[in-house]
Amino acid sequence: MSDSFDLAAFPKGFSWGTSTAAYQIEGAVAEDGRSPSIWDTFSRTPGKIDNGDTGDVACDHYHRWREDIALMKELGTDTYRMSVAWPRVVPGGDGPVNDPGLDFYDRLVDGLLDAGITPSVTLYHWDLPQILQERGGWTVRETAEHLASYASVVATRLGDRVTRWATLNEPLCSAWIGHLEGRMAPGLTDLTAAVRASYHLLLGHGLSAQAVRAAAPGARIGLVTNHSPVVPASSRQEDVEAARRMDGHLNRWWLDPVYGRGFPADMRAHYGVELPMREGDLDIISTPLDWHGVNYYFPATVANDPTGPVPHAREVRLPDVPRTGMDWEIDAGGLETLLMRLTDDYGVRELYVTENGSAFPDTVGPDGTVHDPERIRYLEQHLAACARALRKGAPLTGYYAWSLLDNFEWSYGYAKRFGLIHVDYATQQRTVKSSGHWYADLISAHRAGGA
Repeated sequence: MSDSFDLAAFPKGFSWGTSTAAYQIEGAVAEDGRSPSIWDTFSRTPGKIDNGDTGDVACDHYHRWREDIALMKELGTDTYRMSVAWPRVVPGGDGPVNDPGLDFYDRLVDGLLDAGITPSVTLYHWDLPQILQERGGWTVRETAEHLASYASVVATRLGDRVTRWATLNEPLCSAWIGHLEGRMAPGLTDLTAAVRASYHLLLGHGLSAQAVRAAAPGARIGLVTNHSPVVPASSRQEDVEAARRMDGHLNRWWLDPVYGRGFPADMRAHYGVELPMREGDLDIISTPLDWHGVNYYFPATVANDPTGPVPHAREVRLPDVPRTGMDWEIDAGGLETLLMRLTDDYGVRELYVTENGSAFPDTVGPDGTVHDPERIRYLEQHLAACARALRKGAPLTGYYAWSLLDNFEWSYGYAKRFGLIHVDYATQQRTVKSSGHWYADLISAHRAGGA
């Protein structure tokens, strides 16, 4: 099918999928008992979202899920990474369960299985119930405990059919971008709040992993984290040290405690914020995982920036390198680097690429098609990186393209399109892009046993 990478490197039974997130596609934000999330609040805050967009309707997946499953089947994917909306299932954050909300995911899981598609369920993809934010959100320990209770509810209902579970998606974004940089919900710019949030997110991960295992014997538990390989902008000592700090900020802070090493001492000193640690917490956070999900989009080249914000390292924009419509540097080699780091440095036993994709300004042509050759090239390059990692021994067992559909791209609103399927937001018309057809051909070729 493709001469650009080693398709034979992908083992038989390798999972091919797509990923989405509840708030980005579902819409129906006030239907069937769902309560507001922090993203409903944030998207209604003037100036926070490009064009004043919200997730109120998004892709209307809540009503169009049957059509979307049919599209997955058309692509030939055998797995689908979805998230459950906490405020749809437990609108109060804790306490009573909202059966109509949980029923939606019951139907969705059954529909996927009927189509021969394995669901991979993420329990928390950033949509914290607003009522919990008003009680302190991720800066307080109780939120981690409530996450575990909610996880138990979902696993009890779906665990007879769902075996692949992720506790959190990208806790880095929740903590650093949401509480330190203010560019994501809840929109805070407070280092102490950010560090406390990071701690409670990882504590919630461990508690939820334990809760899912208790509710659904046989469940396979993972964590989904996003990372960037970090290199110094020069050989100067101050830039080398800045790169070490940035690596701590983006990578080690999120991996070391999960794999039993505790929180990095150098970063604890750099942040200067006391962790709200209790006896036994590190054991909870390092609850053994069955798999690890990697989300990768871009690398980071950094220089020292002593007057800038934590971690006092600024990213340097390299000239003459290809970039996506998000202005993100395209460097597929970074994905290979991350896969091997998790394999060699952290001893991960099973890996998935849980998100990888690119935004470009796609348009529907006069003939009704969407041609996106840049995205095809992006996928080719990154799958080639996966193939190289597999040949080196990375235990990679699946790849999920981000995303199934164009969707609400957080603070960028609807202007950035990542989907293999184009969505006309005015009409909700779906159109499979050239990249979607390419992905379908790739999957078919792999199953047939050749390129």
